[in-house]
Amino acid sequence: MPRYEVWAPYADSRVTVEVQGTEHPLERCADRDGWWSGEAPGGDYAFRLDGGPPLPDPRSPRQPYGPDGPSRAVDHAAFRWSQSGWRGRPLPGSVLYELHIGTFTARGTFDAAAEHLDHLVELGVDFVELMPVCPFPGRHGWGYDGVSLWAVHEPYGGPEGLKRFVDAAHRKGLGVVLDVVHNHLGPSGNHLPAFGPYFTDRHHTPWGSAVNLDAPGSDEVRRYLIDSALTWLRDYRIDGLRLDAVHALADDRAVHFLEELSCEVDKLAVAVNRPLFLVAESDINTPRTTAAREAGGHGLTAQWSDDFHHALHCALTGESQGYYGDFAREPLAAVARTLTRGFFHDGTWSSFRGRHHGRPFPPDGGHRLLGYLQTHDQIGNRALGDRVSATLSAGRLACGAALVLTSPFTPMLFMGEEWGAATPWQYFTDHTDPELAEAVRQGRRREFAEHGWAAEAVPDPQEPATVLRSVLDWTEPQREPHAELLAWYRTLIRLRRERPELSDPILGAVRVAFEEEAGWLVVHRGPYRVAVNLGPAEAALPLEAAGREVVAAFGAAALEGTALRLAPDAVAIVLV
Repeated sequence: MPRYEVWAPYADSRVTVEVQGTEHPLERCADRDGWWSGEAPGGDYAFRLDGGPPLPDPRSPRQPYGPDGPSRAVDHAAFRWSQSGWRGRPLPGSVLYELHIGTFTARGTFDAAAEHLDHLVELGVDFVELMPVCPFPGRHGWGYDGVSLWAVHEPYGGPEGLKRFVDAAHRKGLGVVLDVVHNHLGPSGNHLPAFGPYFTDRHHTPWGSAVNLDAPGSDEVRRYLIDSALTWLRDYRIDGLRLDAVHALADDRAVHFLEELSCEVDKLAVAVNRPLFLVAESDINTPRTTAAREAGGHGLTAQWSDDFHHALHCALTGESQGYYGDFAREPLAAVARTLTRGFFHDGTWSSFRGRHHGRPFPPDGGHRLLGYLQTHDQIGNRALGDRVSATLSAGRLACGAALVLTSPFTPMLFMGEEWGAATPWQYFTDHTDPELAEAVRQGRRREFAEHGWAAEAVPDPQEPATVLRSVLDWTEPQREPHAELLAWYRTLIRLRRERPELSDPILGAVRVAFEEEAGWLVVHRGPYRVAVNLGPAEAALPLEAAGREVVAAFGAAALEGTALRLAPDAVAIVLV
């Protein structure tokens, strides 16, 4: 018979496992503090603590009836993986593509997404980065309100669906990265507090009490999160994990949770004989996140670079509200600073924070920063979920793409960006709790009312039309002006792969010339010059040496000795 185990130190005297409506007692484990175990028949199951209501397994591998229903075992060894010969791919030198399973296609499933993998192969990206897929209430959501950290959202296709997607991607030579959330759980369907000290009031986060990483009982909580991470990498053959908002992982222990996690992942990589990596989303601009553990760092492979995004966004759009303020004063200078130094704020004054922020990034580690023009956050957290393609010309979008894809960073695209998708990507939820749904709806309206938006103009997250508007239109890539932009993205990614100078991660080797008032910028990448004209008039951009060839261009470009004549909203890559 199957053996059932659960960590439930909050149970006083009795823990049972209910299988198909029948309760079976579990015994305290003498050698594992707080653990209970015992044998019982197989089937859908739930735990009862001291006679309380049935609760799903904290380590449930499957929630076929949603986050509040009974759990179901998964035999990971039963899945028949293809003999694709996939042995993994390291992150440095790669291009990532972030997508949301629920809105990548109209069907919103893993199998439907897999039908478009050939598009990504032709685009030239190396990794697909999936937004979170853990179960959450309802059908639709971003995934950051997940609650069962070992399971897969059933409407997407459940555990088998995720494995089929990963297997299909690997057959086509694409790696898969999974976005995981360790810093909080969703407000609905989270039953962990009934079992043990998974959360602590010792620290507080934007979501309330912090996940317990350093208070009593934290050994088991850390193990819970680490084992979850290893499950994705081992049992689902995921190639890397993106860790959401690691700055919210409050941990005062001598060995930080991230260091412990990275050590365990490195051990697993040796065991499975393929590269595995961790990418952090971090808001604190410290190189410690990606520094080697032997040097006192956390040992993660890379981290997102919002500084580069903010600088580029300001240069292209002219926006200056909120956190864009620091970058908007001299946006081309900000772009130049991030391209050559990594962080914009590396100990400098941040007016948005009202204090100095960050510290310098190592000049030889550009590949450890992810660079991007758009992400789910930078689109979806706008009032209307509008992409930059809603307001920018195709030429201006092409300029942004060139600066990302010839940067010293690890580039990442957001789904549909490559063809300038006309569809927005809005904030949507499907909360089954009416009070929570209303609180989210009103909270979003209040948030944007403070910035001058009328309440009726802010899309209702619970309205089905909101998610429908956010689904990609796959007829667009075949139509202009989308097809021309898509061809440009393919060209840039091909050039990045063929000409190593365009992906050189050494920040110290990058030089940038620019004229803030005229609106042009030239990035020196070995013998290549990446030139963009964001100004209102045609400009003659200095190359410092005679141009030999315009390797690629979007818009009108012509060489004139040691200058490049470039039309407004045009970009060219020149060999000198």
